Order: sequence, then structure tokens, then C-alpha cells
Amino acid sequence: MTRYRFDYLYRPGRTLAEPALHELSREISALGARCLEPLPDYQVFLGTRDAFADKIVTTARDSDGTLVAFCSCVLLPMQAGEVLHLGLTCVAPELRGSRLSSTLAQRLITRYYVTQKLYRRLWMTSVACVLSVLGNVACRFRRVYPTPWQLRPFSSDVDAIASEFDRRFRHVAYVRPDATFDRETFVFRGSGRGTAFQKEAEAVEFHHRDPALNEFYKRRLRFEDGDELLQIACFDLLDVVRYPIDDLLAIGRRRASQRTGGHA
Repeated sequence: MTRYRFDYLYRPGRTLAEPALHELSREISALGARCLEPLPDYQVFLGTRDAFADKIVTTARDSDGTLVAFCSCVLLPMQAGEVLHLGLTCVAPELRGSRLSSTLAQRLITRYYVTQKLYRRLWMTSVACVLSVLGNVACRFRRVYPTPWQLRPFSSDVDAIASEFDRRFRHVAYVRPDATFDRETFVFRGSGRGTAFQKEAEAVEFHHRDPALNEFYKRRLRFEDGDELLQIACFDLLDVVRYPIDDLLAIGRRRASQRTGGHA
């Protein structure tokens, strides 16, 4: 991944000057239009300062500075504390399969956890029907519901977060207002119908590498209706060791440099 330059932007709607924010928005929408048809009118695609104010964005640029991928997550103020919604990732079509999406997500979650959570528990949500996304979330974290090995919520907080997400935050995942949340399966019925996010069950390019995970999630979802599944994950210090340590080392070097007055 050294061929790319990665950047981490924490709440850029609160920190970037207007020209920089406008250019970031333009680049993100241009890349999004290459990945999603039609381009959904939500998340950072709205292009406003408010749309970037509650987001964390990681970007990847090639050697000439062109944006080739980004990951945008939403910070949700919930009763359980600040919850990270794993949101939106776009990778240039010619670079799919390059692991850029997982690299961007890893960098974002690790940096946020270390700098903002101070090694406390981090709750995360994700809504998707893409089997590779569902499978990746299931595999990357120790505690995720629902998964084939976690058939019941592992904490009372899981049900509470799901209920609050359904009541207050379904818009952050572009869930249709008329969708119904099935609390037994954690599926939003019909949530992605007619949108760029609706997929076919047999679209193998969107499948996870583990056939058993594909089958588990396919049994819960009616793809022809546009169903999407809500996953809730919990991340803590033990999960950090499962992620690449490059970001942690870079943060340590940067802080040491700041203390000594040098450059990172």
C-alpha cells in the first residue's frame, strides 16, 4: 500500500477552510459517481459543511494526488456513548480487489480509537446487503452480532443501540423511511429497494470469500426486496492487536515529534 498517500480527516466540516472543503467534496462526489448509480443524496455526497461535520474520512491518493478511494464514517451521539457508523466506502472501479477499502477502514477505526476513545470500549454499527461487507465486519472484530457464531446479542447494549439506530439514525445509512426493522433478524426490510445499494443475491463480485458466511446472510435477506442487515460490533484494546500497527506507530512518532518540536 506504499504506492498511495493516506490522509485522516476528523470532522472536516468543522476544521477545513472553505476552498479545501469544496475541493474535497468535489473529488468525493466525482469518485462516488463512478461507483454508485444513481449517486445517492446522503452522507458526504450532500457536499455541505454540516454533512462533513459529524464525519471521519480517510482518503487514498495516487502518486499524482488523484483521489482513488475514501471511507467516510458517521459519529452518532447515542445513549451508549459516541457510536461509530461504518458508513460509506468508494474505491475506483479499476482498483477493486486492491484491499484499499479494508486498509482505509482499518486506518480510520484505529486512529479514531487511539486518539478519541483512549482505549475505552467503542461501539460500531454497519448497514449493508453486500455480502463481502457483511462478511468482513463479521471476521474483523471479536464481538459482532449477528454472525454464524454469535446468534444472540452478546450484550444488552446491542438491543439498545439497534433500537435507537432504528428510531433516530436510519437516515445515516440511507434506509428508506418506509422500511420495517425486523428485530429478530436485525434486517431492515425493503430499506435499499430501488437505490444504488440494492444488489442481487447471486452477484458473485459482491460475495465474501467464505461461502458459509455468504449463505448465512443470504438466508436472512430478501435481495429482490432490497433488504439490508444491521450489524453491531464492539471494539476494544484487544482488537487493536488484530489491526496493522503502522498507524499506532505513526501516531507515537508524531506525538514524540511534537513534544520535541520536530516534524512528523
